Amino acid sequence: MLEIRSGRQNTNCERSSRRDFIKVGTLGLGACNLAGLLRSRAEAASSGRVTRDTSVIWLWLGGGPTHVETFDPKMTAPAEYRSVTGEVKTVLPGVTLGGNFERMAQVADKMAFVRSFAHTNSGHGGGTHYVMTGYDHRLADNGAPQDRPGIGSIVARERGTNHPQTGIPTYVRMGGIYGDGPSFLGTAYGPFDPSGEARQNMSLVVNRDRLGNRRDLLKGIDNVRRTADRSGLIDGLDSFEKQAFDIILSRSQQAFDLKYEDPRVVDRYGTGLGQRLLQARRLCEAGCGFVTVEWGGWDMHGGIKPAMDSLGPQVDRSVAALVEDLDLRGLSDRVLLVISGEFGRTPKINGGAGRDHWAPLSTLALAGGGLKMGQVIGESAEKVDVPKSAPIGPQDLMATVFQVLGIDGRVQYVNQAGRPVYMIEQGRPIEELV
Repeated sequence: MLEIRSGRQNTNCERSSRRDFIKVGTLGLGACNLAGLLRSRAEAASSGRVTRDTSVIWLWLGGGPTHVETFDPKMTAPAEYRSVTGEVKTVLPGVTLGGNFERMAQVADKMAFVRSFAHTNSGHGGGTHYVMTGYDHRLADNGAPQDRPGIGSIVARERGTNHPQTGIPTYVRMGGIYGDGPSFLGTAYGPFDPSGEARQNMSLVVNRDRLGNRRDLLKGIDNVRRTADRSGLIDGLDSFEKQAFDIILSRSQQAFDLKYEDPRVVDRYGTGLGQRLLQARRLCEAGCGFVTVEWGGWDMHGGIKPAMDSLGPQVDRSVAALVEDLDLRGLSDRVLLVISGEFGRTPKINGGAGRDHWAPLSTLALAGGGLKMGQVIGESAEKVDVPKSAPIGPQDLMATVFQVLGIDGRVQYVNQAGRPVYMIEQGRPIEELV
């Protein structure tokens, strides 16, 4: 199917008019075609917003993972506070993790654990919005829409929506997270979902001979229209349409498909979460700047030990495989892994043998990104309820991610009220990491 629309009408999400929009078969990525997304990337480069060729994989443990049974077991605390899954020694002297994380313990020298992460919103929506955007949003748990852009959308706004050579989307999500959208930046900077229709549209569904014929047809029609159109807009589209064809015919799509990966590597990561993290690594290698991987089930109000015994080993295996893989491939300086949820859990075990929502303290785990690994940052109080050391907040984490990605920490955008606002107002990169 070849569509050519004429007549000046409303503009699309790349600010080109419908008159300037040419769609060829299945070259579209969602609402905006691939050529338009590439154009956005080129515009970012021409305006001086070129950033580092680094990437972030954000593993989101949806529901609020317990900080005690994950990365701060605190076995010196009273019995009703300490980890119910015990602890395992890591390769770092004196450092332990929760009892389900034996493999991560063996790669702890390539990771950093923050034990003083804290904020003030213990609601699922509000806490998620706080961590994903750096800003509290008290109405989030009442169904209010996101009111600040997520970090991934900021990355897409800064770098452009696609990589200039591979065409890989700058921002990809695997599983939706509240607060991961573009808010007032506009839908063009939202996440690309590989499980949706947009991913299917990247597949080549016509044979190459027919695609070549369409290419020739498009060129012929453009030549005719160029003669009649004095605006110069058609001339500007040529290079992007060509790039779109080249991407569809290239191997860039293979980044989304694990059948192109070494089966031994696939086996090392395991199934489920492991496959998502492996796909995220492949996307980053192909030029993706920000990938969120959602892995839920951590809202453990009761039965925390059996729940951890189920979910913990999955995270342990897949994260350890990713950390080792990044190191072996020489990607540790290029790719930062962040592991978080929306908050921690109450320090004291409740009557149902679980823990409830608790924003005053949680933990983070990080790996790579060219940061200083092999350490524990911050300390929790005796009963793992609040930070004993200076708290590290969402904007501090956000500033650290910005530094890895080469984004100016004082970047501003115009909000829905028409006023320029800072994306980070008070946060600073985590000193021990940079």
